Amino acid sequence: MAAKLELVPLNDWGFFHLPPRPCVVAGPCSAESEEQVMETARGLKAIGINVFRAGIWKPRTHPGCFEGVGVPGLKWMSRVQKELGMKICTEVASEKHVFECLKHGVDMVWLGARTTANPFLVQEIAEALRDTDIPVLVKNPVNPDLDLWIGAFERLNAQGIKKLGAIHRGVSSASKIKYRNAPQWEMAVDLRYRYPDLPLFADPSHMGGKREYLYELSQRAMDLGLDGLMIESHCDPSCALSDAAQQLTPSAVIELLESLVVRDAATADEEFNDRLRELRAQIDVLDENLIFALASRMKVSRKIGSLKKDNCVAIVQPGRWDEVLEKVSSSAEGYGLDPDFIRRIFNLIHDASVAEQNK
Repeated sequence: MAAKLELVPLNDWGFFHLPPRPCVVAGPCSAESEEQVMETARGLKAIGINVFRAGIWKPRTHPGCFEGVGVPGLKWMSRVQKELGMKICTEVASEKHVFECLKHGVDMVWLGARTTANPFLVQEIAEALRDTDIPVLVKNPVNPDLDLWIGAFERLNAQGIKKLGAIHRGVSSASKIKYRNAPQWEMAVDLRYRYPDLPLFADPSHMGGKREYLYELSQRAMDLGLDGLMIESHCDPSCALSDAAQQLTPSAVIELLESLVVRDAATADEEFNDRLRELRAQIDVLDENLIFALASRMKVSRKIGSLKKDNCVAIVQPGRWDEVLEKVSSSAEGYGLDPDFIRRIFNLIHDASVAEQNK
């Protein structure tokens, strides 16, 4: 069971006000020059965005790549804060980053996906932020580990940090997919179920990796009831020193936001509610049927396990499982289902079946 978090509501941060949705944080992937920071910030301020983000330190896979301008960029961010009245935020990945941000009056910080995956770093950052009142957003870890994500919130909360929010940016995938990171929206949904009061943002920029995917991912986030979006925006994306393909100009940001359909969480329309109850009742029946089918499958798995043991045959048969995955993937396409989704489900079923056969 998830530990309880003490949270300050998003509306009390002084950054955003709900409704309407989405709350937006926008700005360049990296602060590259004072001119670039100010021009982008002015463009975003002109379209009504009040929270400006920019990467100061950039965790790169290989040394020698552009790793951010460092502390000088915080001075440019401070200028945005003072001259434009915008809130400023950046990513921190160490105690040193936190101290520099506090020294320069940064309004909000976030933990990147690689940092969230390292409990030692999260603890270090949480302790450095103790007794401060700035909001902290936490991106999901690079791997699909919900408990690791929750653990980061617990560490921060234990140090008295109550202005917490989550950013869902998808997860790394070994499979070839059209997006930069697999959306795996179920992680965000599970987190919302466990912590309904925790503000939840989506990062369509890092999830998509290309401008052409930002609308569909942002709309999906709104359909799922997420509170906000973190969008990368650059005054001239073609010249960006990092992640040029996924950044939007400020004018493109407002076009995206105005095109989104934001639906209400509920309605008083009785005809709608009656129909919804009918459909949910059908889902309940189908869910019961799924559970019955899984229980029946496990009974057969146990019989197979006994048969293998009696004949000194190994439990795991890779060739057989490859055939099953190929078959169910083909069937999924025939029913209009996502084959990757079906493979994930069947891999979980297979793991449970192997465990049953090993008993």
